[in-house]
Amino acid sequence: MRSEKDNAMLTTRCDGVTRRDFVKVGSLTALGLSLPAFLRRRAAADDKKLPVRAKSCILVWLDGGPSHLETFDPKPNAPVEVRGPLGTIATRIPGVQLSDCLPSVAGMLDRVAVIRSITSPLGEHNLGAVYMLTGYQPTPVLEYPTLGAMVARVRGQSDALPANIAIPSFSVGGGRITGQGYLPATCRPFSVGGDPAKPDFRVRDLDAFPEVTEERLARRRQFVQALDGFARGADTSENAGDPQFEQAYRLVTSPEARRAFALSDEKPKTRERYGPRTIGQSCLLARRLVERGVPFVTVTNVGWDTHQNLYTRLKEGYTGAKVGVGLVPLMDQAVSALLDDLSERGLLDETLVVVMGEFGRTPKLNTDAGRDHWPRAFSVMLAGGGVKRGIVLGESDSVGESPKERPVTPADLACTIYTLLGIDPALELHTADGRPVRVNQHGKVVEEIVA
Repeated sequence: MRSEKDNAMLTTRCDGVTRRDFVKVGSLTALGLSLPAFLRRRAAADDKKLPVRAKSCILVWLDGGPSHLETFDPKPNAPVEVRGPLGTIATRIPGVQLSDCLPSVAGMLDRVAVIRSITSPLGEHNLGAVYMLTGYQPTPVLEYPTLGAMVARVRGQSDALPANIAIPSFSVGGGRITGQGYLPATCRPFSVGGDPAKPDFRVRDLDAFPEVTEERLARRRQFVQALDGFARGADTSENAGDPQFEQAYRLVTSPEARRAFALSDEKPKTRERYGPRTIGQSCLLARRLVERGVPFVTVTNVGWDTHQNLYTRLKEGYTGAKVGVGLVPLMDQAVSALLDDLSERGLLDETLVVVMGEFGRTPKLNTDAGRDHWPRAFSVMLAGGGVKRGIVLGESDSVGESPKERPVTPADLACTIYTLLGIDPALELHTADGRPVRVNQHGKVVEEIVA
């Protein structure tokens, strides 16, 4: 409730718009909002035009560090303390096995690429996530933008939807990563907020307040533009305007933007195909968004920090006293449905799908029947736009401890993702104080997986 002091601070303008009205409209989408018209064009320094193999990217982020030994790089011939409690299953690639909790992915392995030799020196959640999501090792001097923020900066947005969307939210690396790094806050991921698996799912702050009509919104938009023009000396260039207000205005006043988030429009069979849990419905929503031109969507799936009771967490799952299905089967259903759905709609060839987390897990089970952090060797799966099919690149040693051949760094992976999206890794952007920084400084394209 507003205090008397707040009431005294209100100032009514000639058009009837108060300071409170202005603040309310500014809070309509008080999440990490994307860029307006001035970021639709590519950066001026982007003289090298790379081929755009993928128009969009869906990143399925397995937050907490998924065990490579229980997913994409099992060791069936290793001792039981290394092999772990899960079995293995044959795949569409002769001689290659996956966890027996990944039957659907195993059945389409000839359509995807798996890198089994990702290696990093960073085994702490926040630091490992920064390296995987930016391609830069973290530094106290400069915070680097994540993949989605960089895509938003270079690609910009079209129509009303943000260019960088996170489902349900961008909560990675312990929740201490803003996402935009040195880029403007408008590059920060737009967090959907709600859980797409819940019957009452709705995007937080997407709808206008009941008393704010479209006419009043339009009047306030004019007011904001007038204030901004006065502050800039009546600047009429495309850089004028408050980008966060513009994004809020577009989302609130665009029926098509609101429909993009309407999972209720999907057929029940389609929703069942992805699975009823959060990761499945989040992947379905991601498909709806890239279908409407959103260039980067992050699906965050939490719970992969399996220090204890790995078998239950990964395979059986639990919700209170009820036994459901674990993290790996749910991921298997969601990701395979996503790839099939994109393919059937003719979208897979232009949509890059990446499945990864911040690191892997220790080669041996600990005394709590779990695995601890292990960044020295782990796996990533890629599919879709510009990715070769049926590739298993690299190899870890007999216990999954270190790369045996073809080590790939997070910088290499980021460089490859940017290249597939048509973003030149050598492109220079600038920090707020004018320092030039390359999109990717240290990585090299993993040519073996590029079609």
